[in-house]
Amino acid sequence: MSMFKRMLASVGIGAAQVDLMLHEDEVQAGDTLSGVVRIQGGRVAQQVDDVYAFVMTRYVKEHNDTKIEEEAPIAKFLLAGKFTVEAEQVYEFPVSFQLPVNTPVTMGRTPVWIQTGLEIKEAIDPKDRDQLQVNPHPYSAVVLDAVRQLGFRIREVTCQYAPQYGRIAGLSFVQEFEFIPTSEFRGQLDELEIVFYPDADGVDLLLQIDRKARGLSGLFSEAFDTDERYVKLRFDRNHLASGASYVADQLADTIRRYI
Repeated sequence: MSMFKRMLASVGIGAAQVDLMLHEDEVQAGDTLSGVVRIQGGRVAQQVDDVYAFVMTRYVKEHNDTKIEEEAPIAKFLLAGKFTVEAEQVYEFPVSFQLPVNTPVTMGRTPVWIQTGLEIKEAIDPKDRDQLQVNPHPYSAVVLDAVRQLGFRIREVTCQYAPQYGRIAGLSFVQEFEFIPTSEFRGQLDELEIVFYPDADGVDLLLQIDRKARGLSGLFSEAFDTDERYVKLRFDRNHLASGASYVADQLADTIRRYI
């Protein structure tokens, strides 16, 4: 009977189960998540090599003129090492880990979730999935406030495959914020596109400033240093501490130089 149970457990029937119970499901990029991992033993004892958590999202990639969605890990965290999960036993232990500062914001159709799993050799790894609501990193939030003060309205927020720009943050994609002007720059600018790169000391911005809306395909097909419409801008923590109005003035000066 035990051999039969082990065979069933190897394909996920009567196997151990894992559940991550987070203390919060609304966070900012860069926040520390905490919670409890609960493991319910199955019908037979199983050797677990690792208990892990992936921070996951989804981005759009174009292939042969077709847009497809790809799932992508942002970070992986080891929550516990090797141990034996005895049959029918319950194990609970506290965990905490820090979301990367470049975790995408869950705006538009961008999802972010924590995928928790048990790594069990020669068996289907049990998994658990917990959705997160991710708000902008505090530094990015100041810039977004400044953009709103300038009369820009968000039109779309998407994660797009762009390894040459995503690799700055160790990823194969970027999250792009697309804005349209509603006041001062209306009639002068079709759209403003921003990619955020926050770090411990401030935030770098990659902006597309163009009279003619071209989208990410235009942004990533040009060499950055040969086209003046693509601008890098940085605000360190001292600039950001001056408030959104200061950042708005600097952004407005930059935009005026390129339209």
